Amino acid sequence: MQHVHSTWRTGQSKAGERYTSRYVGSMVADVHRTLMYGGVFGYPADSKNANGKLRLLYEAAPMSFLIEQAGGLSSTGRERIMDVVPDNVHQRVPVVMGSRNEVQEVIDEYEKWDGKQGSIL
Repeated sequence: MQHVHSTWRTGQSKAGERYTSRYVGSMVADVHRTLMYGGVFGYPADSKNANGKLRLLYEAAPMSFLIEQAGGLSSTGRERIMDVVPDNVHQRVPVVMGSRNEVQEVIDEYEKWDGKQGSIL
């Protein structure tokens, strides 16, 4: 994820455009901005929150539905959020959603990383 973010900031991404970061602090406001102007909303997993921080059933899935209906993609980085079957009502997942091409860059980076780690995914 860090590699993709740095290529976006320097203009070395597949699109060849430079991107800036915005963070309102509210998922609804950030996703609304993404829907209006394009880009990516990301709340990936990290060392402290290995399963992500946003809840699948009442944060990630509803926003994923809206993003996909608008023509974008929504993923955990490894699978489509709308395909995740919840284990419990408060299950958390990593989230990357937004413009189709940019989210695909993140998914591709996850696939490269998993290949280096010898993942069976």
